[in-house]
Amino acid sequence: MTGSERRTQIEATLSTATAPVSASTLARQLGVSRQTVVGDISLLRANGLTVIATLRGYQLETATQPTVLVVCRHRPEQAADELTRIINAGGVVKDVAVEHPLYGRLTGQLELQTVGDVNLFMGRLREQHGRLLSELTGGVHTHTIGYQTTQQLAAIRATLRAAGYLYEN
Repeated sequence: MTGSERRTQIEATLSTATAPVSASTLARQLGVSRQTVVGDISLLRANGLTVIATLRGYQLETATQPTVLVVCRHRPEQAADELTRIINAGGVVKDVAVEHPLYGRLTGQLELQTVGDVNLFMGRLREQHGRLLSELTGGVHTHTIGYQTTQQLAAIRATLRAAGYLYEN
């Protein structure tokens, strides 16, 4: 199978998938290494396919929903609460970003849709002894948040404000 044929197969698999598909799963299906799949995903993106990396694997971006950028500030131990509040108010945490003095804007894709996703993210953070991007900027960071209704957006802002996480100075 050529690289082009493999990428066509990856695109077909992602377009019919009802859940994210891991690079390892794709690699097994195609008989190649996980790293080959990661490279193929990069090439598909470079050719205009909108592939989103989630904690559970790759998926194609679905119908667009409204998004808003919110600025937050909190301590690292409050991250799970912040993310859970957004999810419970009906939001999807698309990403996290910080403005770094040397590198400029650093963004991490999250695509957190459920409390289970938040728990998985926090678990991996602990397992890998990782650090939050916001630790680079004294806790200040932004999230792109997807929502369905203006009521959800108001609820998201209200719960972040109530916890003291919404940075409004």
